[in-house]
Formats: sequence, structure tokens, C-alpha cells
Amino acid sequence: MPPTAPSDGTGIIDLDPWLEPFRDAIKRRYNYVESWVKTVDEAEGGLEQFSRGYEKFGFNVSDNGDITYREWAPNAVEASLVGDFNNWDITANPMTRNDFGVWEIALPASDGKAVIPHDSKVKIGLVTPSGERLYRIPAWIKRVVQDLNVSAIYDSVFWNPPKEQRYIFQHGRPKKPESLRIYEAHVGISSPETRVATYKEFTANMLPRIKYLGYNAIQLMAIMEHAYYASFGYQVNNFFAASSRYGNPEDLKELVDTAHSLGLVVLLDVVHSHASKNVDDGLNQFDGSDHLYFHAGPKGQHELWDSRLFNYGNHEVLRFLLSNLRFWMEEYGFDGFRFDGVTSMLYTHHGIGTGFSGGYHEYFGPAVDDDGVMYLALANEMLHRLYPDCITVAEDVSGMPALCLPHSVGGVGFDYRLAMAIPDMYIKLLKEKSDADWDIGNLSFTLTNRRHGEKTIAYAESHDQALVGDKTLMMWLCDKEMYTHMSTLTEFTPVIERGMALHKMIRLVTHALGGEGYLNFEGNEFGHPEWLDFPRAGNNNSFWYARRQLNLTEDNLLRYKFLNEFDRSMQLTENKYGWLHAPQAYISLKHEGDKVLVFERAGLLWIFNFHPTNSFTDYRVGVDRGGTYRIVLDTDDAAFGGLERNDRSTRFFTSDMPWNGRANFLQVYIPTRTALVLALEETL
Repeated sequence: MPPTAPSDGTGIIDLDPWLEPFRDAIKRRYNYVESWVKTVDEAEGGLEQFSRGYEKFGFNVSDNGDITYREWAPNAVEASLVGDFNNWDITANPMTRNDFGVWEIALPASDGKAVIPHDSKVKIGLVTPSGERLYRIPAWIKRVVQDLNVSAIYDSVFWNPPKEQRYIFQHGRPKKPESLRIYEAHVGISSPETRVATYKEFTANMLPRIKYLGYNAIQLMAIMEHAYYASFGYQVNNFFAASSRYGNPEDLKELVDTAHSLGLVVLLDVVHSHASKNVDDGLNQFDGSDHLYFHAGPKGQHELWDSRLFNYGNHEVLRFLLSNLRFWMEEYGFDGFRFDGVTSMLYTHHGIGTGFSGGYHEYFGPAVDDDGVMYLALANEMLHRLYPDCITVAEDVSGMPALCLPHSVGGVGFDYRLAMAIPDMYIKLLKEKSDADWDIGNLSFTLTNRRHGEKTIAYAESHDQALVGDKTLMMWLCDKEMYTHMSTLTEFTPVIERGMALHKMIRLVTHALGGEGYLNFEGNEFGHPEWLDFPRAGNNNSFWYARRQLNLTEDNLLRYKFLNEFDRSMQLTENKYGWLHAPQAYISLKHEGDKVLVFERAGLLWIFNFHPTNSFTDYRVGVDRGGTYRIVLDTDDAAFGGLERNDRSTRFFTSDMPWNGRANFLQVYIPTRTALVLALEETL
């Protein structure tokens, strides 16, 4: 960051002079965010108070059992609280309205107890100007449950467990990792069994696995309650409710706290880009209007996702969304967020039918949604002010400049962006190119093509590539032979040998070159053999593919264990040498004929031979620091299912003659389809 950034938000121009023609647009954007900060300061006492909306809205219980319930529903002319506690009598507990359309009711305790029993059903009854009576799930409700034997529609319940049933956090948050190594996971599929797995099972079975593998962060998907399991959590209907499919709120708190005890930070996959269209158990048409939380008319509809779009320029919508982030941090102890669908939030076209060329006019023109940019900047400003170690990640395909720079210099404030072009490149290579036609220059360019000074999380494949209709990298590489030749008792076929070799090399080169963080979707680390498909009408509601066959790594006769062990070694080696938080790599060789890639990062020397048939003896590679080098990672190691054509104890001595622009060189044997990582002997 510049030591003294200008106070008008144009500090980003000092970092990227190509932004100069857009100085006025950058100033306007910055001033718009600042105008909202000022509004919130004057009207609400600042972002700290404003983001505590969950302490005012929804149900809140005092220590003596008094309940207050507030709801924003300005279109309603009458409101009342109904539920099991008053036999659903619409006249029993009327609510009063203030000048801002907020309805309120106070329910004093009876004999020192809350009058609404814990876990009993509640709703708000509303009357519209036309006289229509509506029953809605409270917008800030913390618990909804679904009985599929009765209906697919959720019921809202009052969650107020007695003290002895409440989970008490025992561990503080871990320190923000210098190198972020994310294990992306979905609680429900985290079992080999054909059913929905639970928070408790994830805590017992998955957390030790993730810790063993050497990851330091978990990204939990599909936690915010969503009516349709097959939406992968991306059609949220209840923003403050943790999904009841996997257990109750206390179980989720235990999961997060246990992760913290293992030194793992936990990120929530947060969906503020859109909301479910559900009316009966969502926010849509909550008070009878179509524009309460969302834009009215077509502007409030996402045509591709068939969902509703938030009006980020509305005071109460900002309160709702900022408080939602704060709630997940406070109530459940999450350490940050991966924001889904950021591209949709940044642009009025939502990225639909738009290819981004990288021209800067695309990032500052009329297609930019000023309110969406403002909300994301406010969200990041609030989170980082209140939680200095909070981690925020943006899922954006557009490459908007300054997305991952602070608001103070004119940025949007995220810590990281996802490198979404990398997995697309691999699929393209495996689908369209023979191994002999891989372009090493393009491979290295795609892996290193990121904005200077903005941190990126690289991944070879995420959940997107695992979904039915696509294929994981291992399926592209090996296809049907995965069902016949992944046993050590069967022939090590050329297809399996190639598949395992490239699976390891792709992951290693992505980890080393692709960014300042790394992400893996659960199961992909060991080459999970099948795609992911949630139960739905199209597959007779089958759970067969809605599971992760994690047991495959525990069978010593299967080759999956080798890929699992390689992934572990890769994470642990990064943990030791810290290449993800080291400066970007220096690439000294991209040899198209030999298919060899050589670079240095974090004091390590990386040598990749992607050639499908040629091995090279005494291959000369440049390295800046002279000395004696040893192998710290070899994709061909027998422990990783390789052929062990190099001896791990070999010493490589440098010669002080320049080579490929480096001060020294050494000579190595690099077998076909293998990668070596060398380190100076004194660092071992």
C-alpha cells in the first residue's frame, strides 16, 4: 500500500497507473461508499451498532425471559405474532407499528420463563392493504425445520434452549494463516453413506481428516438454510438459520469450536448475491409487496438463477445483510466468508451473456452496479474493522481491479479473489489437446496472470467441476478405468499411470504458481471417482452420488491412498516453506519442445517435466542461490504411487555459471510426467 494514500480513494491509481483515465469514476465510487458510512454513523451510531440488527430484529430474549419480536414489513396494515404458544390465534398477540414500517411486540416472562416454549412453531401474520391475510416465516428467524413427510415447506421455530443445552465455546479463534490452504466441504455429503451426514459426524470424522491432510482452513458450503437440497445451498430462504438437515445450531457451534481447537479457521460460503423465490418460507413478497428486500419488477429477478435480487441501496436491506455477516461471526464463531456470486453483485448485467475482455472500461462503465459495489465495500469495511483477522474471499470472474485492496485506497476490500480461469484451462487442455500439444508458456501465463498486489486463491478444480454434467480432473484423465484398475492388485495401466501422474503435477503446479492461497474440494485430493449429483426428480431422488467415498483412501489395496498422501505432503511442505505467502515465482524456463517448466519460489527450485514420453538425464536448470540441494517433494515417489526413479537422498551441487538468467545451475534427472521440488540442504 502507498505510505500516505490520497483521501479521495484514488490511491489505487498509484498502484495501477492504467486506472488513471477512470480517476473521476473511482472518486465517485469511493464517495458513494463514504456517503453511506456517514449516513450509518449519523442515523445508527456507526457500522458497529448498525451491524447488530439481530439484537433488535427478530426474536430476542432477555435474561429474565422477556421476549421482544420486531419485523420490518412496511406494506402491512396489521401484524400479529402467532404460534403454538397462543394456539395460532390471530387476535391474541397484535403488534404495533412505528413510522419506519417496523412492527413490534413484547411478551413479558411468566413465572420467570419465556412464554413461547423452546423449539415451538411461530409465524408472523400480516394483513395487506387489499385485506389479504399472509402467514410468513420471520425474516430474522434462527431456526427452521422441514418435515418432508408432511410438506416441503419449512416451519419456523423459536430457538431458545435451556442453558444446560446451549453449546459453550471453549476455544478462541486461531490466528489468521499467512498461507491460506482451504478445504472446501459440504456437511451433508461428507460420508460414504447414501444419506445426509450431520454436523456431529463432520466434527468427529472430517475435522481430523482435514487436519491430517495439512489444510489450515475449511470453507463450509450450504450452511445457510435452503429449501432445495440440490441447489448446493445457493437458493437461500432463511439467512440467519443454519441448515437443520445436518442437526441443530448447537451442533454447528461445536463443529466450529472443535475446528478452532485443531488450529483450523472456518469460512462460511455466504450467499448475498441473490435469494430464493420461495414465498411461503423465504423473503419473497414478505409483506405482500415484491420490493421489500429486493428490487421491484424485472430488476429484482435473476433470469438465469430464477431467484430474487437484493436492493443494496436500501437502508433496511443493508442492516439485514451486514447484520447477517456479523451474526455468523458472533453466534457461530466463523472466521470469515467466501462471498458467492460477486460478479452478479458488481454488474447490472450480472455477468449473464457477457465475456470480460479485461478492458478497464468494463469495470467503470454504466454496467457497474454502484449499490452492489457499495455494499461489498461496506461489508468488508465493517468486517475488517471489527475482526482484524477476518478473511474474505470474492468469487468473481470479471477480474475487477482493486477488488482485493482496502476501501481506504479506493478498493472493495476483499482479502482474496478466486482464480477462476485456472480450472477452466485444465478442462480445456484435457478435453481439446493431446499431451504432446500442451502449451507450457500458456500454462505458466494462466497460472501467474493475476493483479499485482491483490491476493489470489488458486485451485485446480472446485465443487463446480465435480457436479454432474461435468467431470473431475481424475475422471477426465482416467474415465472408466477408475472402476477397474485403481486396485494395486490390478495392472498399473498406461491410463492410470498417466492419470495419477498428471493429477499430482496439476495440483502441485497450481499450488506453487497459481496464487497466494490454495483451495481443494473434498474428495478431489485423492481423485474421487465419481461426480456429485444431489437427490432430485431427474435421478429418482437418489443419494448414490450425493456422498463422498472417503473410505477409498483407507483401503490399502486401492491407489487412492497414494494421491491422498501426496496431497498431504504438498500441504505440509508448503506449511514448512511458506511459498503461498512468498513473492511470486521467478520462471527461468518454459521449454515447449521438452515440455519442461522451471521456476523458483520461497527459496525452492521447482522442475516439471510434462512430456508424455521423454525423460531427461543430466537436465541443466538455472537457480539463483548456489549450494547443495536435496529433494523435498517428488511426484514420482513410491509413497505417492510413483515409480521412484529418483533417490530422495541424492545431493545436487550447483555450478557457479549463469544459466537461463540465473547465477548458477545444477543438473537433474527428470523422468517423463514427473515434478521435483528441491531445497537447499540446510533448510531440511
